[in-house]
Amino acid sequence: MADAHNSPAAASRRIDEATNTETVGHEWDGIEELNTPLPRWWLWTFYATIVFAIGYCVAYPAWPMISGATEGVLGWSSRGQLQNELDAQQAARARTVAALADMPIEQLPDHPALMRAAIAGGSAAFKVNCVQCHGAGAAGSKGYPNLNDDDWLWGGDLKTIETTLIHGIRQPGDDATRQSMMPNFGADGLLTAEQIGQVADYVLTLSGKARASASSQQGAQVFADNCAVCHGAAGKGSRQFGAPNLSDAIWLDGGRREDVVAQLTRPHHGVMPAWGNRLDPVTIKMLAAYVHSLGGGEDFAETPAPPDTQPTEAE
Repeated sequence: MADAHNSPAAASRRIDEATNTETVGHEWDGIEELNTPLPRWWLWTFYATIVFAIGYCVAYPAWPMISGATEGVLGWSSRGQLQNELDAQQAARARTVAALADMPIEQLPDHPALMRAAIAGGSAAFKVNCVQCHGAGAAGSKGYPNLNDDDWLWGGDLKTIETTLIHGIRQPGDDATRQSMMPNFGADGLLTAEQIGQVADYVLTLSGKARASASSQQGAQVFADNCAVCHGAAGKGSRQFGAPNLSDAIWLDGGRREDVVAQLTRPHHGVMPAWGNRLDPVTIKMLAAYVHSLGGGEDFAETPAPPDTQPTEAE
Protein backbone atom coordinates (compact mmCIF):
# COMPACT_ATOMS: atom_id res chain seq x y z
CA MET A 1 0.00 0.00 0.00
CA ALA A 2 1.31 3.40 -0.93
CA ASP A 3 2.15 5.82 1.90
CA ALA A 4 -0.24 8.77 1.67
CA HIS A 5 2.34 11.10 3.06
CA ASN A 6 4.79 10.04 0.37
CA SER A 7 2.24 10.12 -2.50
CA PRO A 8 2.80 12.51 -5.39
CA ALA A 9 -0.23 14.61 -4.23
CA ALA A 10 1.21 14.94 -0.71
CA ALA A 11 4.53 15.87 -2.12
CA SER A 12 3.00 18.66 -4.18
CA ARG A 13 1.09 20.24 -1.30
CA ARG A 14 1.96 23.79 -0.49
CA ILE A 15 0.58 26.87 1.20
CA ASP A 16 -1.44 29.16 -1.07
CA GLU A 17 -0.05 32.61 -0.63
CA ALA A 18 -3.30 34.47 -1.38
CA THR A 19 -5.41 32.63 1.22
CA ASN A 20 -2.68 31.18 3.45
CA THR A 21 -4.42 27.81 3.08
CA GLU A 22 -2.73 24.49 2.36
CA THR A 23 -3.54 22.91 -0.96
CA VAL A 24 -4.42 19.21 -1.31
CA GLY A 25 -1.88 18.67 -4.05
CA HIS A 26 -4.37 18.50 -6.95
CA GLU A 27 -3.81 20.80 -9.86
CA TRP A 28 -5.74 21.13 -13.14
CA ASP A 29 -4.47 23.49 -15.78
CA GLY A 30 -2.95 25.72 -13.13
CA ILE A 31 -6.01 25.65 -10.85
CA GLU A 32 -5.26 24.15 -7.42
CA GLU A 33 -7.70 22.77 -4.82
CA LEU A 34 -7.46 24.33 -1.37
CA ASN A 35 -7.72 22.11 1.68
CA THR A 36 -10.67 24.03 3.16
CA PRO A 37 -12.67 21.97 5.68
CA LEU A 38 -16.48 22.06 5.72
CA PRO A 39 -18.02 24.50 8.20
CA ARG A 40 -18.58 22.98 11.62
CA TRP A 41 -22.26 24.00 11.67
CA TRP A 42 -22.81 22.23 8.34
CA LEU A 43 -21.20 19.02 9.61
CA TRP A 44 -23.28 18.98 12.79
CA THR A 45 -26.43 19.60 10.77
CA PHE A 46 -25.50 16.73 8.48
CA TYR A 47 -24.90 14.41 11.43
CA ALA A 48 -28.22 15.49 12.97
CA THR A 49 -30.13 14.60 9.80
CA ILE A 50 -28.55 11.14 9.87
CA VAL A 51 -29.63 10.63 13.48
CA PHE A 52 -33.12 11.94 12.67
CA ALA A 53 -33.45 9.62 9.66
CA ILE A 54 -32.47 6.58 11.73
CA GLY A 55 -34.91 7.54 14.48
CA TYR A 56 -37.70 8.16 11.94
CA CYS A 57 -37.19 4.79 10.29
CA VAL A 58 -37.41 3.09 13.68
CA ALA A 59 -40.48 5.04 14.85
CA TYR A 60 -42.60 5.30 11.66
CA PRO A 61 -43.37 3.16 8.59
CA ALA A 62 -40.42 3.70 6.28
CA TRP A 63 -38.92 0.72 4.48
CA PRO A 64 -40.94 -0.89 1.70
CA MET A 65 -41.32 -4.65 1.99
CA ILE A 66 -42.88 -7.26 -0.30
CA SER A 67 -46.47 -6.87 0.98
CA GLY A 68 -46.28 -3.59 2.85
CA ALA A 69 -43.79 -1.58 4.81
CA THR A 70 -42.13 -1.64 8.20
CA GLU A 71 -44.76 -0.56 10.76
CA GLY A 72 -42.57 1.46 13.13
CA VAL A 73 -42.54 1.16 16.91
CA LEU A 74 -45.14 3.97 17.37
CA GLY A 75 -47.79 2.13 15.35
CA TRP A 76 -48.68 5.27 13.34
CA SER A 77 -50.12 5.04 9.82
CA SER A 78 -51.59 7.56 7.42
CA ARG A 79 -54.80 5.49 7.21
CA GLY A 80 -55.07 5.45 10.98
CA GLN A 81 -54.59 9.21 11.19
CA LEU A 82 -57.26 9.74 8.50
CA GLN A 83 -59.69 7.51 10.40
CA ASN A 84 -59.02 9.42 13.62
CA GLU A 85 -59.72 12.72 11.87
CA LEU A 86 -62.91 11.30 10.34
CA ASP A 87 -64.03 10.05 13.75
CA ALA A 88 -63.38 13.49 15.23
CA GLN A 89 -65.44 15.13 12.48
CA GLN A 90 -68.24 12.62 12.95
CA ALA A 91 -68.26 13.32 16.69
CA ALA A 92 -68.40 17.05 16.04
CA ARG A 93 -71.32 16.58 13.61
CA ALA A 94 -73.19 14.10 15.77
CA ARG A 95 -75.05 16.76 17.72
CA THR A 96 -76.18 18.56 14.57
CA VAL A 97 -77.13 15.30 12.86
CA ALA A 98 -79.17 14.23 15.88
CA ALA A 99 -80.99 17.56 15.93
CA LEU A 100 -81.75 17.30 12.22
CA ALA A 101 -83.01 13.75 12.65
CA ASP A 102 -85.50 14.86 15.31
CA MET A 103 -86.61 18.05 13.56
CA PRO A 104 -89.61 17.88 11.19
CA ILE A 105 -88.30 19.38 7.98
CA GLU A 106 -91.09 21.92 7.70
CA GLN A 107 -89.92 23.44 11.02
CA LEU A 108 -86.31 23.95 9.89
CA PRO A 109 -86.80 27.60 8.83
CA ASP A 110 -87.69 28.40 12.46
CA HIS A 111 -84.17 27.35 13.50
CA PRO A 112 -81.73 29.43 11.41
CA ALA A 113 -78.52 27.85 12.73
CA LEU A 114 -79.81 24.35 12.06
CA MET A 115 -81.11 25.43 8.66
CA ARG A 116 -77.67 26.79 7.73
CA ALA A 117 -76.04 23.53 8.82
CA ALA A 118 -78.55 21.54 6.77
CA ILE A 119 -77.93 23.67 3.67
CA ALA A 120 -74.17 23.25 4.04
CA GLY A 121 -74.50 19.48 4.39
CA GLY A 122 -76.94 19.35 1.49
CA SER A 123 -74.55 21.28 -0.71
CA ALA A 124 -71.88 18.63 -0.14
CA ALA A 125 -74.33 15.77 -0.75
CA PHE A 126 -75.60 17.48 -3.92
CA LYS A 127 -72.08 17.58 -5.38
CA VAL A 128 -71.75 13.83 -4.89
CA ASN A 129 -75.21 12.64 -5.95
CA CYS A 130 -76.99 15.24 -8.08
CA VAL A 131 -74.57 17.21 -10.24
CA GLN A 132 -74.45 14.43 -12.83
CA CYS A 133 -77.96 15.42 -14.00
CA HIS A 134 -78.65 18.88 -12.59
CA GLY A 135 -75.14 20.30 -13.06
CA ALA A 136 -72.73 21.81 -10.55
CA GLY A 137 -74.79 24.99 -10.34
CA ALA A 138 -78.12 23.08 -10.31
CA ALA A 139 -79.10 24.90 -13.51
CA GLY A 140 -80.10 21.62 -15.19
CA SER A 141 -80.20 21.16 -18.94
CA LYS A 142 -82.62 19.91 -21.56
CA GLY A 143 -84.67 17.18 -19.89
CA TYR A 144 -83.24 17.95 -16.43
CA PRO A 145 -85.02 20.63 -14.37
CA ASN A 146 -83.34 23.85 -13.36
CA LEU A 147 -83.48 23.93 -9.56
CA ASN A 148 -82.60 27.62 -9.32
CA ASP A 149 -85.89 28.97 -10.59
CA ASP A 150 -89.31 28.90 -8.96
CA ASP A 151 -90.90 26.54 -11.49
CA TRP A 152 -91.83 23.28 -9.75
CA LEU A 153 -93.44 20.24 -11.29
CA TRP A 154 -94.44 18.64 -7.98
CA GLY A 155 -94.13 21.51 -5.48
CA GLY A 156 -91.31 23.53 -3.95
CA ASP A 157 -91.80 23.58 -0.18
CA LEU A 158 -89.40 21.66 2.06
CA LYS A 159 -91.77 18.79 2.79
CA THR A 160 -92.68 18.29 -0.86
CA ILE A 161 -89.06 18.38 -2.00
CA GLU A 162 -88.16 15.84 0.67
CA THR A 163 -90.95 13.56 -0.52
CA THR A 164 -89.78 13.86 -4.12
CA LEU A 165 -86.24 12.98 -3.06
CA ILE A 166 -87.31 9.97 -1.01
CA HIS A 167 -89.54 8.39 -3.63
CA GLY A 168 -87.97 9.71 -6.83
CA ILE A 169 -89.59 10.28 -10.20
CA ARG A 170 -91.17 7.35 -12.03
CA GLN A 171 -89.31 4.73 -10.00
CA PRO A 172 -90.66 1.22 -10.46
CA GLY A 173 -91.34 -0.63 -7.22
CA ASP A 174 -92.04 2.53 -5.23
CA ASP A 175 -95.78 3.03 -4.85
CA ALA A 176 -95.33 6.63 -3.66
CA THR A 177 -93.02 7.72 -6.47
CA ARG A 178 -93.94 10.79 -8.49
CA GLN A 179 -95.77 9.34 -11.46
CA SER A 180 -97.24 10.92 -14.54
CA MET A 181 -97.26 9.80 -18.12
CA MET A 182 -98.11 12.03 -21.03
CA PRO A 183 -99.83 10.08 -23.82
CA ASN A 184 -97.96 9.38 -27.03
CA PHE A 185 -100.34 11.51 -29.03
CA GLY A 186 -98.48 11.00 -32.27
CA ALA A 187 -96.85 7.60 -31.89
CA ASP A 188 -100.11 5.99 -30.74
CA GLY A 189 -102.23 7.74 -33.33
CA LEU A 190 -104.30 9.70 -30.82
CA LEU A 191 -103.81 12.86 -32.86
CA THR A 192 -102.94 13.41 -36.49
CA ALA A 193 -99.77 15.15 -37.52
CA GLU A 194 -101.85 18.19 -38.48
CA GLN A 195 -103.52 18.31 -35.07
CA ILE A 196 -100.17 17.97 -33.31
CA GLY A 197 -98.85 20.90 -35.31
CA GLN A 198 -101.92 22.93 -34.38
CA VAL A 199 -101.54 22.12 -30.68
CA ALA A 200 -97.84 23.03 -30.84
CA ASP A 201 -98.73 26.39 -32.38
CA TYR A 202 -101.29 26.98 -29.64
CA VAL A 203 -98.89 25.96 -26.82
CA LEU A 204 -96.31 28.42 -28.10
CA THR A 205 -98.85 31.23 -27.92
CA LEU A 206 -99.50 30.50 -24.23
CA SER A 207 -96.04 31.77 -23.28
CA GLY A 208 -95.96 34.52 -25.88
CA LYS A 209 -93.39 32.67 -27.93
CA ALA A 210 -95.58 32.80 -31.05
CA ARG A 211 -98.43 34.93 -32.24
CA ALA A 212 -101.95 33.60 -32.63
CA SER A 213 -102.70 32.16 -36.03
CA ALA A 214 -105.39 30.15 -37.70
CA SER A 215 -103.45 27.02 -36.83
CA SER A 216 -103.14 27.96 -33.16
CA GLN A 217 -106.81 28.80 -32.97
CA GLN A 218 -107.65 25.32 -34.22
CA GLY A 219 -105.08 23.92 -31.79
CA ALA A 220 -106.85 25.60 -28.88
CA GLN A 221 -109.81 23.28 -29.29
CA VAL A 222 -107.59 20.23 -29.68
CA PHE A 223 -105.75 21.32 -26.53
CA ALA A 224 -109.01 21.73 -24.63
CA ASP A 225 -110.15 18.26 -25.66
CA ASN A 226 -106.89 16.40 -25.00
CA CYS A 227 -104.46 18.41 -22.81
CA ALA A 228 -106.44 20.63 -20.48
CA VAL A 229 -107.28 17.74 -18.17
CA CYS A 230 -103.65 17.76 -16.93
CA HIS A 231 -102.28 21.16 -17.92
CA GLY A 232 -105.43 23.11 -17.08
CA ALA A 233 -107.63 25.15 -19.36
CA ALA A 234 -105.10 28.02 -19.35
CA GLY A 235 -102.11 25.69 -19.62
CA LYS A 236 -100.75 26.65 -16.22
CA GLY A 237 -100.03 23.05 -15.27
CA SER A 238 -100.94 20.89 -12.32
CA ARG A 239 -98.64 19.74 -9.51
CA GLN A 240 -101.05 16.91 -8.80
CA PHE A 241 -100.03 15.32 -12.09
CA GLY A 242 -96.58 16.84 -12.41
CA ALA A 243 -97.83 18.59 -15.53
CA PRO A 244 -95.62 21.59 -16.39
CA ASN A 245 -96.86 25.14 -16.65
CA LEU A 246 -96.93 25.92 -20.37
CA SER A 247 -97.42 29.65 -19.96
CA ASP A 248 -94.23 30.64 -18.10
CA ALA A 249 -91.70 30.36 -20.94
CA ILE A 250 -89.73 27.74 -19.01
CA TRP A 251 -89.19 24.68 -21.16
CA LEU A 252 -87.93 21.40 -19.77
CA ASP A 253 -87.55 19.62 -23.12
CA GLY A 254 -87.02 22.58 -25.40
CA GLY A 255 -89.17 25.51 -26.51
CA ARG A 256 -88.79 25.38 -30.25
CA ARG A 257 -91.78 24.33 -32.32
CA GLU A 258 -90.03 21.11 -33.34
CA ASP A 259 -89.33 20.37 -29.66
CA VAL A 260 -92.99 20.78 -28.77
CA VAL A 261 -94.05 18.64 -31.73
CA ALA A 262 -91.57 15.95 -30.68
CA GLN A 263 -92.87 16.02 -27.12
CA LEU A 264 -96.45 15.66 -28.34
CA THR A 265 -95.56 12.87 -30.74
CA ARG A 266 -93.44 10.73 -28.37
CA PRO A 267 -93.07 12.40 -24.95
CA HIS A 268 -89.88 12.27 -22.98
CA HIS A 269 -90.48 11.08 -19.42
CA GLY A 270 -87.65 11.97 -17.06
CA VAL A 271 -86.71 9.79 -14.12
CA MET A 272 -84.94 10.40 -10.82
CA PRO A 273 -83.72 7.77 -8.35
CA ALA A 274 -85.68 7.11 -5.19
CA TRP A 275 -82.98 8.39 -2.84
CA GLY A 276 -84.79 6.97 0.17
CA ASN A 277 -83.26 3.62 -0.75
CA ARG A 278 -79.77 5.06 -1.15
CA LEU A 279 -79.28 7.87 1.36
CA ASP A 280 -80.06 8.16 5.05
CA PRO A 281 -82.99 10.37 6.15
CA VAL A 282 -80.77 13.16 7.49
CA THR A 283 -78.83 13.44 4.24
CA ILE A 284 -82.10 13.59 2.29
CA LYS A 285 -83.35 16.28 4.66
CA MET A 286 -80.17 18.28 4.09
CA LEU A 287 -80.49 17.85 0.31
CA ALA A 288 -84.06 19.13 0.47
CA ALA A 289 -82.91 22.16 2.48
CA TYR A 290 -80.16 22.89 -0.05
CA VAL A 291 -82.46 22.60 -3.08
CA HIS A 292 -85.04 24.74 -1.29
CA SER A 293 -82.38 27.42 -0.70
CA LEU A 294 -81.33 27.70 -4.33
CA GLY A 295 -83.82 30.42 -5.11
CA GLY A 296 -87.26 29.03 -5.70
CA GLY A 297 -88.06 27.47 -2.35
CA GLU A 298 -91.65 27.94 -1.26
CA ASP A 299 -93.12 28.29 2.22
CA PHE A 300 -94.63 25.20 3.71
CA ALA A 301 -98.42 25.23 3.87
CA GLU A 302 -100.24 22.62 5.87
CA THR A 303 -102.67 20.69 3.74
CA PRO A 304 -106.08 20.92 5.39
CA ALA A 305 -107.39 17.59 6.61
CA PRO A 306 -110.47 16.30 4.84
CA PRO A 307 -113.68 17.04 6.70
CA ASP A 308 -114.86 14.43 9.16
CA THR A 309 -117.74 12.66 7.52
CA GLN A 310 -118.37 10.27 10.39
CA PRO A 311 -121.86 10.79 11.85
CA THR A 312 -121.94 12.18 15.37
CA GLU A 313 -124.04 10.77 18.15
CA ALA A 314 -126.46 13.72 17.82
CA GLU A 315 -127.02 12.80 14.23
